[in-house]
Amino acid sequence: MVELFQAALAHHGVEDTVLAVGQFEPRGVSGSMFAGAMIGDEVGGSVGLGAGVLAGRAAGRMASGLPSQVMVGVTQTKVYGLEGHSRRKEPGEILFAVSRAGLTANVHQRVNVRVLELVDAETGSRIELEGNRLPITHSKDVLEVLEESAERPTG
Repeated sequence: MVELFQAALAHHGVEDTVLAVGQFEPRGVSGSMFAGAMIGDEVGGSVGLGAGVLAGRAAGRMASGLPSQVMVGVTQTKVYGLEGHSRRKEPGEILFAVSRAGLTANVHQRVNVRVLELVDAETGSRIELEGNRLPITHSKDVLEVLEESAERPTG
């Protein structure tokens, strides 16, 4: 995934060295899917359950303004978000590129996901994402790199 992400950045004219990459979703997608599943199950059994999950996922995605799958890559100086989710296909367009200087990465542990909040100290602007706990997503790799740099003393 690191190689694919690196190639995608190069395709967009960005020269930076990627340290870690992981798959994320906009925050609230898993909760929306759970709520949709509960409603769908009440309405129509297994067919309703499936429809409820899909509707919940779409509602969560629309609320965030981000696509349903985001590849997050971390370099020494920036955190990039690219559209896409495949571990075998180069990610798409750059959704965000935020400087790590003045950026706080808050991680909140939930039952089935880790919530990542990227907060700009100066403006208070935030990007909120969820990383699945499945090792195949490598979301933990991104969180570890962000946490390591937060623990290092500055200057």
